[in-house]
Amino acid sequence: MITIGKTIEKMTANKTDTIAATKAMQALMLETIAVFFLLRAVGKRMGAVTAADGGYWGVLRSLKLAGAQTVPQLARSRPVSRQHIQKLAKEMIADGVIELIDNPAHQRSKLLRLTLKGEAVFQEITDRVAQEAESLAQGMDTEALQVSVKVLQQLREKLKQTLA
Repeated sequence: MITIGKTIEKMTANKTDTIAATKAMQALMLETIAVFFLLRAVGKRMGAVTAADGGYWGVLRSLKLAGAQTVPQLARSRPVSRQHIQKLAKEMIADGVIELIDNPAHQRSKLLRLTLKGEAVFQEITDRVAQEAESLAQGMDTEALQVSVKVLQQLREKLKQTLA
């Protein structure tokens, strides 16, 4: 009889934990969406996001960190279409921040690479992002920010598995 009581107690506790975790995840998702739109607005002001909501700085950052890549490679590294990256790449080529180069692995699929101007623009935007991060971090708890980063990293991995 005691065992059954303990089992029921444990099941109730697990159900309560699941409900609490579900509510917390829903709140996190809603806050993340709200913060995304605000970050996008700040990103537009800094030049990190184009008026058409393209991830200008994100593409520059990807090319800086990983080197030359094709449009499909860039698209696969984000949950966006190849067409979205192609449109953004055309804009960035016209701006002179990236260029097309031959791809030794594929005759028709050119590689995108940062230009010297692209390196400078990347650094400018990166500096603006760092200044904005410093401003936003004022008065916030460092440990809480670090926990938030870990939670968002875990969520990103779970979402990637869901989409795979």
